[in-house]
Amino acid sequence: MHRSDQFLHSPDTRLVDSGWAWWAADTRGRGTRLPVVEPLPDTKDWTWTLTRRCDQCGLSAGEIDPADFAERAFIAAEEWVQILRSSPAVSARPQPDVWSPLEYGAHVRDVYRLFDARLAQILSEDTPTFANWNQDETAIKERYKEQDPEVVADELEAAAQRFVARMQSLTAEQYGRRGIRSNGMEFTVVTLVQYFLHDVIHHLWDVTGQQDAAASLALE
Repeated sequence: MHRSDQFLHSPDTRLVDSGWAWWAADTRGRGTRLPVVEPLPDTKDWTWTLTRRCDQCGLSAGEIDPADFAERAFIAAEEWVQILRSSPAVSARPQPDVWSPLEYGAHVRDVYRLFDARLAQILSEDTPTFANWNQDETAIKERYKEQDPEVVADELEAAAQRFVARMQSLTAEQYGRRGIRSNGMEFTVVTLVQYFLHDVIHHLWDVTGQQDAAASLALE
């Protein structure tokens, strides 16, 4: 899962006081609150995926041609919508410290929204600095695991349509426009979208185990 506006994963766990899994009765009949297990932050910088293939999801993000950005983003979104609408265990975590498909889907929906806003900003401002996004706090605050999968699917589809339309309007002269993440990492339009694509495609691998899932699909 993501941590502080970076593409981050961690198998470790922590106990958080953001909610409670269930109530367990003790011998005197009083309830004992058992804390929810959440992943620990991972502080690795995943921007390396722009320069080499990701061994986990199989994507070589830095090799994706800008001409293919919109199609790849659309196909990945369609995969996510199908998962949210068809998975029989969409709300179930495979293990306590791993997000459910629903939680991943809600996160991906927000990633489409975020990168659409950042692309709009980089196109309209000269070298803007993007506001930081704490993705884990958002997941807890917005109660991803309690959201309606059908609603998330609809919202993800709508967010993807907006982002795809913006990418389809890009010109070659705009590819070199720059923006800066809050940690100082500089992106161009091209690397921003490549980074985004690794994010949403890697999460497909998280849920399905299929490498570079969108690569094998074609628009109908």
